[in-house]
Amino acid sequence: METIQFLLDGFVVALQPMNLFLVIVGCAVGLFIGAMPGLGSVNGVAILLPVTFIVPPTSAIIFLAAIYYGAMYGGAISSIMLGIPGASTAVATTFDGRPLALKGMADKALVAAAVASFAGGTISILLFTAFAPPLAHVALAFGSAEEFALMMLAFGTFIGLGGDDIPKTLFSICIGLVMSAVGLDIMSGQPRLIFGDIPGFFHGINFLVLAIGIYGIGEILWTIESSQGEVSVSQAVVSVRRILDALKELLKSANTIVMGSFLGFFVGLLPAAGATPGSIMAYGFAKTMSKNPESYGKGNINGVVAPESANNAASTGSMLPMLTLGIPGSPTTAILLGGMVIWGLEPGPRLFVDQTEFVWGLIASLYMANFFSIVLNIAFIPIFVWVLKLSFTILAPIIFVLCVVGGYAPTQDMHDVWLMLLFGVVGYLMRKLDYPMAPMVLAIVLGPLAESSMRQSLLQSHGSVWVFFERPISGGIMVLALLLFLMPAIKVGKKLIVARRTGNAGK
Repeated sequence: METIQFLLDGFVVALQPMNLFLVIVGCAVGLFIGAMPGLGSVNGVAILLPVTFIVPPTSAIIFLAAIYYGAMYGGAISSIMLGIPGASTAVATTFDGRPLALKGMADKALVAAAVASFAGGTISILLFTAFAPPLAHVALAFGSAEEFALMMLAFGTFIGLGGDDIPKTLFSICIGLVMSAVGLDIMSGQPRLIFGDIPGFFHGINFLVLAIGIYGIGEILWTIESSQGEVSVSQAVVSVRRILDALKELLKSANTIVMGSFLGFFVGLLPAAGATPGSIMAYGFAKTMSKNPESYGKGNINGVVAPESANNAASTGSMLPMLTLGIPGSPTTAILLGGMVIWGLEPGPRLFVDQTEFVWGLIASLYMANFFSIVLNIAFIPIFVWVLKLSFTILAPIIFVLCVVGGYAPTQDMHDVWLMLLFGVVGYLMRKLDYPMAPMVLAIVLGPLAESSMRQSLLQSHGSVWVFFERPISGGIMVLALLLFLMPAIKVGKKLIVARRTGNAGK
């Protein structure tokens, strides 16, 4: 009952005219920032952080949180419409969102992304409101061994699927892990895989550069070859009836949305994890649970709702350790944490006691940001769909320019632009040779997290691998991951046994 009273007090703060205005403006700005390749919520919040110094701390955090939410929604727009991830959190949305757009169902994909984002945000805010302190302690119970086990489970979901070529999937994962190791060693600080002391490789391979190259430049090259410059896409249309039909169809995806929301929120709680691993892991789990895993990557609506519900839920989840423990759960919340320190607020357990107006005003504003984000998103769908009606001769140069800007923006280094062009060729060749790109993307995202947690665990256990099995949580997750890794071999064994029995029966 006390929580409800605090939340009502928070709505009184969030509904003040200035705060309400900042929520709406923040959602609109975030939507645009999320849709622009290379920007994303991290850059958007960092760029606009100085603007917040002219308003009170509560209004400032409300504005920045609204930008964060809007960017989570906006990332799906360019992923679906252009095949370019607006941010790293929306890469998994590209896997099935872009094929849907190419089939003339862009409006369906956009509605699904918006509704899944809204559901993920709503579920995560409810969990945030009800269980903030205990959930923060659960997150602390996850040590390096548990984090590594979780990463292995994510890799296992891709290996254990029957829809992809297992050797090619393994190859893609290995290539992704190699690329994630480029740069400076996390323990010794020694350079590794820098290809003859090329300076640009010292900071590693920026994930967004890889994603934009593979899905942006690679998409252009593939389209030029496969359709001789004419995009073979159905006329994109949008109407109220089509939007309502898309909403009805989403009822079939309710289980996937709920799964993505809970998984995303939980991954968001873990320090340094964030929305990108959460969204890709949700995609992998959705594919694992599907009766038709081979339909993923070809325009399965569940391949859109799973990552979109997860990344929005993770964005809320990552705020919880920031407020209750002073530990940022993502790069964006790290910037928000810096803003709180500048505003004179000390994150931690006492924040909920000493700064109730600030905390509950923020929580209430998340409900409002979630609502306004879906309203703005659906209202702009006709404009987004109009993009597909442009001639490819106009669209291709626009996509190329956006890719170059997106590749340059994160580090402002021309090395990354050349690297992005190289990845574009790699993406085109992988698609031509029918290599799955999703496992490689997963590996380059989770590789650094898996490496750091594995090495920390082995240092603590003096090199004993049993550290991953001794603790109940990590042990249970690792056993499940190993079963997924062995699943292809189990399937082959079953087929051989059936074939042998059939052969003996024939004799």
